[in-house]
Amino acid sequence: MGALGRPHENLPPVIHVAGTNGKGSVIAFLRAILEAARYTVHVFTSPHLVRFNERIRVAGEEIDDDALCALLEECEAANAGRPITFFEITTAAAMLAFARTPADVTLLETGLGGRLDATNMVTRPLLTAITPVSMDHQSFLGNTIEEIVGEKAGIMKPGVPCVVAAQTRKGARILATHAAATGAPLVAEGKDWYVLSRANSSTYCSGDTVCDLPVPSLVGKHQLRNAGHAVAIARRMKGFEVSDAAIATGLTTARWPARLQRLHTGPLAELMPTGWELWLDGGHNPAAGKVLADHTRAWRDKPLHLVLAMMTGKDPIGFLKPLESVAASLCGIAIPDEDASLPAEKATLAAQYVGIEATTADTVDAAIRGIVANNNVPARILICGSLYLAGHVLRENG
Repeated sequence: MGALGRPHENLPPVIHVAGTNGKGSVIAFLRAILEAARYTVHVFTSPHLVRFNERIRVAGEEIDDDALCALLEECEAANAGRPITFFEITTAAAMLAFARTPADVTLLETGLGGRLDATNMVTRPLLTAITPVSMDHQSFLGNTIEEIVGEKAGIMKPGVPCVVAAQTRKGARILATHAAATGAPLVAEGKDWYVLSRANSSTYCSGDTVCDLPVPSLVGKHQLRNAGHAVAIARRMKGFEVSDAAIATGLTTARWPARLQRLHTGPLAELMPTGWELWLDGGHNPAAGKVLADHTRAWRDKPLHLVLAMMTGKDPIGFLKPLESVAASLCGIAIPDEDASLPAEKATLAAQYVGIEATTADTVDAAIRGIVANNNVPARILICGSLYLAGHVLRENG
């Protein structure tokens, strides 16, 4: 970054977001809210699902191929052959793009952890935020929730408020301790802000502020909390005016694919008989499995069948254990064209271990066809377990 002229020091005001689950959804809601308030927004997220360009949105638009190639070539030249990771070179390109293009605000999602993440080069963000933290990426972040929370807390900065979602008791204690040591004011869910959820709506509360929230565009009860987190951040952005109308528009128009997304059209959706539904979710850790189980318990009107693929290093048993009570069957597959995919047989063994009837298939298409052929009542099929699998499905399904 020094060789590139330190562009990360010349960004529009930065909101830096870390956490295990919900980072992307919170950023999607926040971007939509800010754009509804007529602000221009840079966004850096990962991973991409279909196109690499998804990672970098410049002034509201996905970066185009020519600009992206030019930036990456410039970064490679400045790096001069020194060791650098895929994520680091991508982050460098994003920082260059954001520093050179005017915008009102920059939304940065950490790639992994926080303390040692490449995005943590930004030393004076406007705000930081931490979504719920759970067990994931243990080989990099540590084998206890205390270690993992400590890594996420590394994005806190002296004097910069950190808006945090509710955590486990241990996690909340560690965040509070780290915030005190860092000198970062903590704005905590359940203390400084909270969301009251009802069947078809929710209310955001903070001090004397009460704001009715519409049903978010993203599906699932957990998205009500993510929406509330985005509102809590937007309400604390000094120098920004965000109306209730902008919040309502943002929450109902935000898009974030592969998060409990129903597939209505495309080759895979066309395999569904009348009355069947096809859903897609990229969640891949035990906390995501619990969220899916909590949501799908409301789907008792139809059987639920899973198509599962995961990356090696993940915890398929931990992911599937909450789903045992709601899943009628599972078909394990490997992620196409992915060397680090868990073998289909291991996915199936994990399902059988937790008590889910399971088989294997060679492809997503074959898995869906097999489920349909072996069940004569309308059902739901949920493809899940990996964002890499989700990206493959979105590409193949158009």
